[in-house]
Amino acid sequence: MSIEVLLNRDAEWLNGEGPDANIVVSSRVRFARNVRGYRFPGRADAAMRRGVRQLIEGSLENSRLMQGSLRVRLDELGELDRQFLVERHLISREHARGDEGSALVIGDREIMSLMINEEDHLRIQTLHSGFQLTRALEQINELDDDIEKSVEYSFLPDLGYLTSCPTNVGTGMRASVMMHLPGLVLANQINQVLQAIAKLGLAVRGLYGEGTEASGNLFQISNQVTLGKGEGDIVDNLQGVINQIVEHEKKAQQALFKKNLKALEDRVCRAYGLLSSVRIISSKETIDLLSALKLGLDCQLIDLDLGTINELFIVTQPAHLQKLAGAELKPEERDVFRADLIRRKLEEGKKGNPKSSSKQ
Repeated sequence: MSIEVLLNRDAEWLNGEGPDANIVVSSRVRFARNVRGYRFPGRADAAMRRGVRQLIEGSLENSRLMQGSLRVRLDELGELDRQFLVERHLISREHARGDEGSALVIGDREIMSLMINEEDHLRIQTLHSGFQLTRALEQINELDDDIEKSVEYSFLPDLGYLTSCPTNVGTGMRASVMMHLPGLVLANQINQVLQAIAKLGLAVRGLYGEGTEASGNLFQISNQVTLGKGEGDIVDNLQGVINQIVEHEKKAQQALFKKNLKALEDRVCRAYGLLSSVRIISSKETIDLLSALKLGLDCQLIDLDLGTINELFIVTQPAHLQKLAGAELKPEERDVFRADLIRRKLEEGKKGNPKSSSKQ
């Protein structure tokens, strides 16, 4: 089974379901773990890295959550395939180097996945649609327990789990949500919100994590402190902050709808018109226009399937386009193929035409 199966298999985190899914695109919990007696991947030789891979893969044999999983050897993939996995949020940019011994295990509907020999020996990830951090934590704890039945982790009672980067020592946990916040951006309130988040010890990144900008009004918000706090405390703290941001975003959207409806309708209808008829379009323009569509859906100005819009944020990225086309495409060819794909997907996900304000 190859990674091509992912092209025709639904990723749960993109389906637009779950609590507050219109604003909280996805919820993720990630554990960093290392195997006792083995050097960190950056210091290990190829033989040791292969040994870690074999040990971890073997620990999954009896795990209920990983039955029928797809196993990928990254050092056997080409650059395009590795970038495809980055775009699907299954591996990091660092892991995409494909060093010998690096691997990926992908569970059903991409809810659970494991990066083997990234910065740490193991990065376990749970990814869900909507605001479901508690559910994600419960599932990742079950998988972590399954692995620990046959793998001894590097752990010290006074420090917790030992990791390659000191910032992950302790629980080794990162909890994060991907949020779509166009209302706060258009109301010029986003900087104030982001500054408040930073003061609370949370990190804000773009669509593809560290070092990326928040294009398409998409913001990834996560904890930074892992030492001295329990997993449940970290999730509870993050959930409290996210609940407040969700309420601020809802109020900002309501204010836009009441005070400047025509301008809001114009933004949404222009985006819909362009995306449904365009013949050439760049990745950046696509993301910005899709953000406007999501806002229109939130404000009930259009009838489209939320999962379709979420999917378009991912499948219109360069590697996905080339995998779908079955060939390498030059940038200008990608822009044409992207436009055709968007038109087809919007037609498939259409429930009705853009609504007028008189129907509100």
